[in-house]
Amino acid sequence: MGIEPLPQSTLRSGRKKATRNILTGKSTDKMAKRSLDDIDRKLLALLRNNARTPTAALGRQLSLSRSAVQERLKRLERDGVIAGYTLVVGKDGETPGVGAHVLLSVDPKAHDQAIGALKKLPEVQSAYTVSGSYDAIAIVAASNAAHLDEILTRIGHLPGVQRTTSSILLSTLVERR
Repeated sequence: MGIEPLPQSTLRSGRKKATRNILTGKSTDKMAKRSLDDIDRKLLALLRNNARTPTAALGRQLSLSRSAVQERLKRLERDGVIAGYTLVVGKDGETPGVGAHVLLSVDPKAHDQAIGALKKLPEVQSAYTVSGSYDAIAIVAASNAAHLDEILTRIGHLPGVQRTTSSILLSTLVERR
């Protein structure tokens, strides 16, 4: 239940029979995916630098045709290597603000509840599980010090959060995306 064969027309000769999950529509055919090669890694590095680079320009930099680049992009998207494209606002486009890294100790019995509440705070830019004496780290952005203080208080009072330690970000030394 939940898996059904893809139509015969989608199968290529010499491959195992492909299946797809009827709930998600995604292929479960592991043979369709392949590992990243050097060109894929170079392509990803170019896109990290500027995701709006035209495929023809990417092709010139990779010594590939435009259509070969488009096929690689399509495969990387299909395989989930490229999950999407996003906007990164430059320093001039942002209002000056203050950021912080917030380390959190979370009650294991209330972990899902705490992380669910953390996700609802729009000031939380990202959050990660970490090793060590803390369970997670949240990257927070606020408009000013008073706003940051309010956010830190709210995070400290979230259900399941036992303890927090914050480090205010003063300047950026290196940032790669």
